[in-house]
Amino acid sequence: MSEISRRTMLKVIGALGPSTMLPAKAALAAGVSSDTAPPAYRFFNADEAAFIEAAVSRLIPAEEQWPGALEAGVPNFIDLQLAGAWGAGERLYRSGPWQHGTKTQGYQLPFTPAELFHKAIGAINKESAGAPFATMSSDQQDSFLENLQSGGKDLGGVPSEVFFEQLWELTLEGFFSDPVYGGNRDMVAWRMIGFPGAYASYYDLVDQHGIKIERPPTSLAEDASRHVHPNPNIPAYLPPLGK
Repeated sequence: MSEISRRTMLKVIGALGPSTMLPAKAALAAGVSSDTAPPAYRFFNADEAAFIEAAVSRLIPAEEQWPGALEAGVPNFIDLQLAGAWGAGERLYRSGPWQHGTKTQGYQLPFTPAELFHKAIGAINKESAGAPFATMSSDQQDSFLENLQSGGKDLGGVPSEVFFEQLWELTLEGFFSDPVYGGNRDMVAWRMIGFPGAYASYYDLVDQHGIKIERPPTSLAEDASRHVHPNPNIPAYLPPLGK
């Protein structure tokens, strides 16, 4: 079998979702430039942040040519999502009863996303207090994440496979989303897969078919000088229903 590039692999797993296997090990990490320093965490405490940073580094690791999830700011994206309306479960049904559902019934736990991450990471850090996940070797970290993905482990009331699925989905979202949401720093993921981003108009190209678009990617958050400014209103909080 010919070697599959990470560029091709991420296109595939982005379409298939969290049921896919963990990515392969990466080569030496590559840095990225940025107009601003990464923002401080609003949701994660220091121990939680250490776990998240190490975990996303293994889920989408850096390689010689392209940065990985950590360098692309994915931990900051996850942090903002959990600190906002989505993390608070403001559109989730929260009145029970809570029963074990089937795989086709979707999320069935009583926890908001924020509660789920606090409980699961807290259980992981408590269990591995003598050897925190962030201090493990790459092989050990990969094995640990694979065990979470396999399921059957209780993380403070959260099934490990459910936590892994949430973590994997947020990692993909943070890596490929518009930089306005705090991830995909410098649009590195879009550059890697050749995605042009949020161009407002293709009027000059609408009648041309089968051509390759070779424009640099553009973000919803760019100014006239092409500097990206993440939305200061993220995390957002939804108003109470009826108001």
